[in-house]
Amino acid sequence: MCASVKHSSRGPALIPRMKTKHRIYYVALFSVVLLGLLATGVFQFWPHSIEASGDWAVEKRSAAVPVVRLPSDSPVPERGDLSCRMHTCFDVYRCGFNPKNKIKVYIYSLKKYVDELGMPVSGSISREYNELLSAIADSDYYTEDISRACLFVPSIDLLSQHALHIRETAQALAQLSRWDRGTNHLLFNMLPGGPPDYNTALDVPRDRALLAGGGFSTWTYRQGYDVSIPVYSPLSAEVALPEKGPGPRRYFLLSSQMAIHPEYREELEALQAKHGEAVLVLDKCTNLSEGVLSVRKRCHKHQVFDYPQVLQEATFCVVLRGARLGQAALSDVLRAGCVPVVIADSYILPFSEVLDWKRASVVVPEEKIADMYGVLQSIPRRQMEEMQRQVRWFWDAYFQSIKAIALATLQIINDRIYPYAAISYEQWNDPPAVKWSSVSNPLFLPLIPPQSQGFTAIVLTYDRVESLFRVITEVSKVPSLSKLLVVWNNQNKNPPEDSLWPKIRVPLKVVRTAENKLSNRFFPYDEIETEAVLAIDDDIIMLTSDELQFGYEVWREFPDRLVGYPGRLHLWDHEMNKWKYESEWTNEVSMVLTGAAFYHKYFNYLYTYKMPGDIKNWVDAHMNCEDIAMNFLVANVTGKAVIKVTPRKKFKCPECTAIDGLSLDQTHMVERSECINKFASVFGTMPLKVVEHRADPVLYKDDFPEKLKSFPNIGSL
Repeated sequence: MCASVKHSSRGPALIPRMKTKHRIYYVALFSVVLLGLLATGVFQFWPHSIEASGDWAVEKRSAAVPVVRLPSDSPVPERGDLSCRMHTCFDVYRCGFNPKNKIKVYIYSLKKYVDELGMPVSGSISREYNELLSAIADSDYYTEDISRACLFVPSIDLLSQHALHIRETAQALAQLSRWDRGTNHLLFNMLPGGPPDYNTALDVPRDRALLAGGGFSTWTYRQGYDVSIPVYSPLSAEVALPEKGPGPRRYFLLSSQMAIHPEYREELEALQAKHGEAVLVLDKCTNLSEGVLSVRKRCHKHQVFDYPQVLQEATFCVVLRGARLGQAALSDVLRAGCVPVVIADSYILPFSEVLDWKRASVVVPEEKIADMYGVLQSIPRRQMEEMQRQVRWFWDAYFQSIKAIALATLQIINDRIYPYAAISYEQWNDPPAVKWSSVSNPLFLPLIPPQSQGFTAIVLTYDRVESLFRVITEVSKVPSLSKLLVVWNNQNKNPPEDSLWPKIRVPLKVVRTAENKLSNRFFPYDEIETEAVLAIDDDIIMLTSDELQFGYEVWREFPDRLVGYPGRLHLWDHEMNKWKYESEWTNEVSMVLTGAAFYHKYFNYLYTYKMPGDIKNWVDAHMNCEDIAMNFLVANVTGKAVIKVTPRKKFKCPECTAIDGLSLDQTHMVERSECINKFASVFGTMPLKVVEHRADPVLYKDDFPEKLKSFPNIGSL
């Protein structure tokens, strides 16, 4: 509403002055509104600059934050020792003995550091760093007792180097009470470097301190010492995206980053021109309405897309290096369930010490951008869908929050300090499947079963007496053999007389079966008194006592695994659209044959009484695949891969004839593939894990005196 102002003949009318108390009120109101708008704007971008008022920063007490003045001649730490490793720069003795196998982390109390002129050395604690400190303080790692601490975390926010005074911040670090050249101190940084160089590690001199950094290259990353972490993306954490299942999406390949090098953009746009609608290259929007946040939008020509929502429309998403190697775009891509195509030479991917990025990403050299589309097209659909599931798992477990990032970092360091209690590869990398919701180690054993107990060797035989006796003789030479059990599976022929059996140093028992079934080898016989069982065929005469003893030692460290010698692999046949059994020699294995394998006797009970469906009857009816069934069973119960030991690959008996060898039947291989498909159907999943791993004795190939080797007689390939 407008009020009219009357003019008198004496001149312009005077507008009444606002009363002082009203003027103060409106000025105050305007100031509050303005501050609110500014705060809203600041919170849209990372890092969030806030006052120290969060859960940790408030220190859970009302005392004022003490001010520490740093003279200009305060000591400055060394630049940083690139040769540091855990055994050279980390003092494990500070960690001491901990029955819970948990390191203790101390957080320094909050202080405000200023220079000689009273100017702050760094900005206020960011919201992200406040969340990080709160996550540590609320965890099992935290201790308030500095004398019990194994690791020290400063309350100095180093997440973004852009907000730091390099020299003065280093001087502040040197003031920490337990600094000691940075020994056992952990610094977190996500945005390292600055213009024009944009170094890939924090430029603040830090002596021997460990660095959890978000932009490491192979030149600055200290393997096994530093921890590569993600660049946190609040954009994805704050946006609700619907769950999207695996499978092809609207766009095959999408690029969404804005500030990328012009040459890279030209190559991406060339791919878009060549492959049409399958490729979408987005850029910064220049035609947005006033008030629309450009960070949440991307454009292609005049078409506007919501970001990061558009990432969910793509199967593969490009993550290119920018001025910095580490990019928040990686977190955005994972959040959307899009498989990242990482194009950043020398970049150390986050948590790559424990995460298997081959399962969740495609790495393309920068010079091969033009070939990227063809590389991605060669990925089978089933593998692509598995990668999408893995991407989602990585986001949920390690990327979705500052808390997740902080705890994963501490867990990695904890695993280095207590390697015998470390989280396994499978626990880090395997998504929890619905069918395996109760997967856990079913064995309540000591950490390493006692060597004194030894193992029981079980030999399944029918009538190959000569080779059986040779097997018994060879196995009896193994120092840890406790008992030898022969399962006589021939109901039409009596076993040899007692006087004819080889004389060995351990008890030898013969068990006669009622029916000729392959499953008899896995029956939980009362005669098995040891935890460890060695299943061995009556024609495996080539394994030496050193090889068998070494296999037993490996099993003692992994008592819930199948540990064996002949390795096999399952593959997906894309033409036939089913699983295939592969016996060719490869670097990959997913099964070890129980013709020569160690396992825990508990699995005999599971095989006999708890095998799902009709698998046990199928095995006995077809006289095949009992070993595959055991591999399925163990993998399904534990969720873990097999372990192949020793380099030997040849396991054929040179004296055995082709007539009596089941595995030499022409239909054998076809049936083996049928078994895998049958078992996968019964289990409702494919529990077998493909690994590229083999356990060999230390020094077995080294030019070293044989008498000084623990296992000198190891068979060759």
